[in-house]
Amino acid sequence: MWVMTIDQQGSRVVGDRVEEFLSSIAAYTAGSSVSLGVRRPFERTVGDEVQAVFADAVAVVNIALHVLRLGGWSVGIGGGVVDEPLPESARAGSGTAFVLARAAVEAAKSRMRVVPLAVRGTDADAAAEAEGVLMLIGAHAARRTAAGWAVIDALAADASGLRQEDVAARLGITQQAVSQRLRTALWSEELAARPAAARLLSLAAKTREDHDLWPTTHDTVRTSERS
Repeated sequence: MWVMTIDQQGSRVVGDRVEEFLSSIAAYTAGSSVSLGVRRPFERTVGDEVQAVFADAVAVVNIALHVLRLGGWSVGIGGGVVDEPLPESARAGSGTAFVLARAAVEAAKSRMRVVPLAVRGTDADAAAEAEGVLMLIGAHAARRTAAGWAVIDALAADASGLRQEDVAARLGITQQAVSQRLRTALWSEELAARPAAARLLSLAAKTREDHDLWPTTHDTVRTSERS
C-alpha cells in the first residue's frame, strides 16, 4: 500500500492553500478511475500538510503528477505495510508506509531538487527507480507550454476519446497544430512511461516475504544473464 504525504511550500508568503488543494484533488478524482485506488482520501494532518492512503500504484502516479502540475507542493510517497484495520482518518493511521512517506516528504523539500518529489519504500532500490521515472516525467511536464496543456486537457476531458480533429475544432486550431503540440509536449511518451513508474512503485512497496514469492525484474534479469 502507499501513503502520500504532501506539504505546502512557502505558506508564510502565499498563505494556507490546503482547502484549495483538497478541492482540486476532489475535482480531479471525481468520476475517474483514480478514485477507486483511494483507501483514505486526502485530509489535513497538521499545519499546511495533507495525507492520503492508496491501494493502487497507478492512482498514486496520476495524483503525484497532478500535484506537481499544480505547483507549490512537496510530494512524498511511501510504499509499504499499513497497519490494519485502517482507521477512518488517514492521519490516525500507522505502519511502515506512513513512516516512509514522512521520510520521503522531508527529502522532497530539499532545495537541491528540481522536482519536489521523493519516493521511499520497503525496497529501497525500486523506490529510487520509481522516483527517478516520476522526476523525469515531472521535469518535462514543468516545461510544457500552455498550448500543449490545452490540447492535453481537451483530450483528457472526454472519456469517450476525442479525435484530434475534434480537439482542433474545439480549440479553433488546425488538426496539424494539435498533432504538433502533442509531439512537442511528448504526451504519448509520458503515457508510455507512467505504467513503468506504477510498476516500480509496486515493487517498492513489497515486503521481504513478497520478494521471496515474486521475483523482481532485477532477479529475472540476473537469472537470464546466468543461463
